Amino acid sequence: MKLFTPFEIKTIKMQNRIVRSATFEKMADEDGFVTEELINFYVTLARGGAGLIITGNALVHVSGRSAPKMICIHNDFYVEGLKKLTNAVHKAGGKIVIQLSHGGRQCASIFLGGSQPVAPSSIYEPVYKVMPRELKQEEIWEIIESFGSAARRAKEAGFDGVQLHGAHGYLINQFLSPYTNRRNDYWGGDEERRFHFLEEVYESIRYNVGFDYPVMIKLNACDFIEGGLKLEDSLKIAKRLKNLGIDAIEVSGGIVESKPEERPVRIKIDSPEKEAYFREFSKEFKKNLKIPVMLVGGIRSRSVAEEILQKNEADLISLSRPLIREPDLPLKWMKDKERSDCISCNGCMRFIKLPHVKCIQLEKKR
Repeated sequence: MKLFTPFEIKTIKMQNRIVRSATFEKMADEDGFVTEELINFYVTLARGGAGLIITGNALVHVSGRSAPKMICIHNDFYVEGLKKLTNAVHKAGGKIVIQLSHGGRQCASIFLGGSQPVAPSSIYEPVYKVMPRELKQEEIWEIIESFGSAARRAKEAGFDGVQLHGAHGYLINQFLSPYTNRRNDYWGGDEERRFHFLEEVYESIRYNVGFDYPVMIKLNACDFIEGGLKLEDSLKIAKRLKNLGIDAIEVSGGIVESKPEERPVRIKIDSPEKEAYFREFSKEFKKNLKIPVMLVGGIRSRSVAEEILQKNEADLISLSRPLIREPDLPLKWMKDKERSDCISCNGCMRFIKLPHVKCIQLEKKR
């Protein structure tokens, strides 16, 4: 099966085509330092057989904290703990990439010490119920530099690469999207200027880590909101990234305030036909790009994953919720298991109420 064949992303040699997609864990301590619980969590995933692990979103700047107990990488004093994490994962046979993130307007003030969230433009966020403050020029450059410095720390800490969070309504997505970026300066006004923030972030990262280090991005194919990014916009962004030298793109979609009826995300994925709800998007990315494409979103069956790869609709299969339920699902798929036990109830995503992200269905069985 193609699913279990090796794959390479620059210097990362993967044993199979299965990627653990970035999933918030809520397992760092209150100050964002690595804990034994977090290390054990990722060691379990490494032993579970995924070809590549992408961590939950890691904080690059204090103004972008979007959740409690996130991994932090915005200061040099986090590197020592992160080294313990990567060493443990590598010892367990895994490959690990850290996701670099800034929440922008999708941050509650409580996570920012009472400060007002920041964004490209002051567009009200109805889920978090915040009116963000428009970023000033010097603040934008400071955040850009923080991404570059975070990538340098990631390399020093032994991560196999970095992934930018450019999807789901976080800061990079906010600059790219006409829905959240209403500026009329270097950072906004048309599609080329809306791309400048991501371009400068990418260049800052390359300045810090060089061109031999893998740099990837998670990108919205569609924002699923009126006035937001559509597929044709995202393909243009992806082509610009390819020309800059991005090493892989993970195709996703939607922002926090996207209404469920406006996007293809399905709570109950109980048949193969309901799986891989971003599949049509990844097909277009594959047609238009000559770089590795990861597909995430509702993939539950081994046969569906294999079909996507055989039809060249993606190069890699990304999983999130199924690996919360079964961190060893890749090994089970190798042993002929067909379908994940995940029922897509989304209970694991209620991270404010949970002590850490976990499968609540398994809790009910105990």
